[in-house]
Amino acid sequence: MSPAATDAGGDLFAANLKGALLAVASSAFVGVSFIVKKKGLRRAGAVGSRAGVGGYGYLWEPLWWVGMVTMLVGETANFVAYMFAPAVLVAPLGALSIIVSAVLAHFMLNEKLQRVGVLGCILCIVGSTVIILHAPEERPPDSVEQIWRLATQPTFLCYAALAVAVSLLLMLYCAPRYGQTNIMIYVGICSVVGSLTVMSIKAVGIAIKLTIQGENQAGYFQTWLFVTVSAICLVIQLVYLNKALDTFNTALVSPIYYAMFTTLTILASAIMFKDWSGQSASIIASETCGFLTVLAGIIVLHSTKEPDQNLSPDLYASLTAPLPPKIYWHIQGNGGDVGKQKEDDSLPCDFITVVRQDYFV
Repeated sequence: MSPAATDAGGDLFAANLKGALLAVASSAFVGVSFIVKKKGLRRAGAVGSRAGVGGYGYLWEPLWWVGMVTMLVGETANFVAYMFAPAVLVAPLGALSIIVSAVLAHFMLNEKLQRVGVLGCILCIVGSTVIILHAPEERPPDSVEQIWRLATQPTFLCYAALAVAVSLLLMLYCAPRYGQTNIMIYVGICSVVGSLTVMSIKAVGIAIKLTIQGENQAGYFQTWLFVTVSAICLVIQLVYLNKALDTFNTALVSPIYYAMFTTLTILASAIMFKDWSGQSASIIASETCGFLTVLAGIIVLHSTKEPDQNLSPDLYASLTAPLPPKIYWHIQGNGGDVGKQKEDDSLPCDFITVVRQDYFV
C-alpha cells in the first residue's frame, strides 16, 4: 500500500473517531434533555392544556426551555458529527441517549428501571462498540453540487416522495384520530421526517465544512434549499416529539423512536450516500449485528419499564362527570347479602352488583 493511501486511510479513521466522540457527547446531552423536557411538560400540563392535546403552555415553562437548550447542545454536537462520519456510524450511537434517559427517569420521574434493564444497557453499549469498530470510512463530497446530484438520484427521490406522503398521511389523517392512543403515530412522524432531516443536515454540515476550508458554498442555491428543508423538518420533529413525550411514557417513546429513526436514517443514507458501497460482506454483517444488538438491548430495556400511569383526557373527564341519577350498590351485613336498587323497578329483586369503583351506572 502506498504512503498516500495509508495517510488517506488514517485521515478517514481520524474523521470517524471525531464523529463517534461527538455522537457520544450528543447522546448524553439529548438523554438529559428528554428528562428535563418531560418534567417541564408535566409542570405545564398541571396548570393548563397538555401538549398531547394541542396545548402550548410549555412554551412559558422555564424548565422546558432548559431541556430545549440541552437538546440544542446535543443536536449541535450531532450536527458536527455528521460532518466527519457517515450516518451509518452516527445514527446508531443515539442509543446511548436511551441509557441516559432510562437511568435519569428512574431517579427523577419515578419511571422504574428494573434490574434486567441493566442488561439492556450493556447490550446497547456492546452493540455501539461493534458499530464504531466496523463503520465504513466515508469519503465526503467535494461540493454542494455533488451532494445535490446524490439527492436527485431517482432512487432517493422515490424514497423522499414516499417519506413525504407517509408523513402527510400520519399528520393530517391518523394523528387527529389515533394520536392519543397509538404511540406509533407521533413517533412515526418524528422518525420518517427525521430521516430526511439527517440527510439535509449532513448536506448543510458538509457545506459549512467546505466553506471553512476556503471553498465557499454559500453561493449555491442548493445550500439554502438544504437549510430550508432542515429547518422545516426540525420544527415538525419538535412538535410531534413533544406530543409523544407528553402523551406516553418516556420509556416507550425513547426506544421506539430510536429503532424507527435509526433504521430509516440508515436506509436513507445507504440510498443517498451509498455508505456501504465497496464494503465487504463481513463488514456489512458486523455493522448489522451491532445494530441488532443495540436494538435487542433497547427491547430488553423497554420490556422492563412500567407503563405510564397517566390518565387520558377522555377517561379523566368521565371520572369527573356528575353522578347519574340511578345508582345501584351492594350491601353485605351480618344477616347476609342484601341487594338494593333505586328508582328502577324494572330490574329483578335478586339483582346484585359488587361495587369496586367510585360509582357506576
